[in-house]
Amino acid sequence: MARRPDLVGLTVLAMLAVRASHPYELHRFIIDTHKDYVTGLPRSLYHAVERLAGEDLIAPVETSREGRRPERTVYEITDEGRSELSTRLRALLESPHPDRRTFTAAVSLIGTLPVPDALRALRTRAAALEGLLAGTDAHLRAMKDNGLPDILMIEVDYERTLNEAELAWVQRIVARLESGELGWSGTVRQDLLSQLLGEP
Repeated sequence: MARRPDLVGLTVLAMLAVRASHPYELHRFIIDTHKDYVTGLPRSLYHAVERLAGEDLIAPVETSREGRRPERTVYEITDEGRSELSTRLRALLESPHPDRRTFTAAVSLIGTLPVPDALRALRTRAAALEGLLAGTDAHLRAMKDNGLPDILMIEVDYERTLNEAELAWVQRIVARLESGELGWSGTVRQDLLSQLLGEP
């Protein structure tokens, strides 16, 4: 059984790649930007931070306290963390997964990758989806040749339709990236979290 991708850890790495932050700030960012694929908040977020710190993918850089509030530790991503983020994100973009939330997560964080890396990953995914569609079509033909009624193949047809729609979307994004219509170089600034959170 395939290991379930760590979407919470991936999101923490991506956010810290933009700016060093403390977990409460990351929590607010996830809520405010509707990253609904992140579940189990806030516990899952704090566990992810602890796990990533234990793996030296992020590191504490500052601890502060305001009034009677609990101490807040600011974390930053390490060089190893940046490499791991790139590896994990490209893997999710390249390979279709039964849990479609993984692609939603990867697309929502794609701006942390260099545009050429994102483009290569999406081209790889498009090729994989084309392969899935070809295999599904062969399977459907074989089932029909065996005399099975359409109702017994309806879920296969449903999955095929989803994959076909996803392929068309990926191909459109690839075309926009190739033409230069879509891009994000220079748009992921260090003050992005502050802007989205409405901070001064």
